[in-house]
Amino acid sequence: MTAAQDISSRRAAGSGSLALNLMKLRTFIALFAVLIFFAIAAPNFLSTANLILMSKHVALNAFLAMGMTFVIVTGGIDLSVGSIVGLCGMVAGGLILNGLDLRIGYTVFFNVYEIILITLVVGIGVGAINGLLITRLNVAPFIATLGTLYVARGLALLSSDGGTFPNLVGNPQFGTTGYAVLGSGRLLGLPVSIWVLAVLALAAAYLARCTPLGRHIFAVGGNERAAGLSGIRVSRVKMFVYMFSGFCAAIVGLVISSELMASHPATGESFELNAIAAAVLGGTSMSGGRGTIGGTIIGSFVIGILSDGLVMMGVSEFWQMVIKGLVIIVAVVVDQAQRRLQQRVALLQMAKAA
Repeated sequence: MTAAQDISSRRAAGSGSLALNLMKLRTFIALFAVLIFFAIAAPNFLSTANLILMSKHVALNAFLAMGMTFVIVTGGIDLSVGSIVGLCGMVAGGLILNGLDLRIGYTVFFNVYEIILITLVVGIGVGAINGLLITRLNVAPFIATLGTLYVARGLALLSSDGGTFPNLVGNPQFGTTGYAVLGSGRLLGLPVSIWVLAVLALAAAYLARCTPLGRHIFAVGGNERAAGLSGIRVSRVKMFVYMFSGFCAAIVGLVISSELMASHPATGESFELNAIAAAVLGGTSMSGGRGTIGGTIIGSFVIGILSDGLVMMGVSEFWQMVIKGLVIIVAVVVDQAQRRLQQRVALLQMAKAA
């Protein structure tokens, strides 16, 4: 290699590395940009009351996005999370109001803690069905979760004939009171849902970075065949990520019905789109093998701030959908550009070393 070629190679590698670093920081840049824009354009955007309200909205999307992150990292997708939200909310509301009718003249009522546990199990169960369809029956993740999307939404509608379970104050006699704490309660001035999110995010980040299961999740997404040949139980890993996604969706169903003190079967419609947008914007690659929980949380803040800021500016819901769609497209395009640039920089570094 001549001196001129060496200098040219160094410059190309340096330029590529700078662009690559900017792409890796795209979520922080986007968060900073939307904060500055709405702080200027929307009055009272940075008020304490609005920030707390916005954090509750962000938490709902962040729960779903964390589960979606693990699913996408393995190379899958989960379109059913929004319907699981609606189904789990209806399960909790129905158990609080009507209990469980055993059809033999007896009705069993559970206390609030048992209702929360049962609802979480329902969410995990739907996730397990997704996992079984994908791992045992070899159904494509898109088709499998699209099917459970309709099944879960239909079951939610059937549970009340399309109606709402209202006024979920509960009955002291059956221990079903206090449900509102999960959605409306506060601890040290912050909503309980924020604390739940913090605990779950730390646990998910620890799992992803510090446990064999976390390494297996990324290995499956990076190269499923190689992961299987190396001894990783690919089916079990996929089962876990879909069950975790269902668990996260169940939490959202509980929080929303608790906050509203009512359950509606249409709750959660299109939530999966926001979750996918937050995960991809946070750096999760749609082709699998790459993503972080921290990036997903920041991506959730970007989506949440964008949604609330547009509402405060009076932008119509239709235009909000257009803007969110464009955000997803741009995030995927940047992700693909990042992958190509990484390959290019790696090749230049190899050429330089040679």
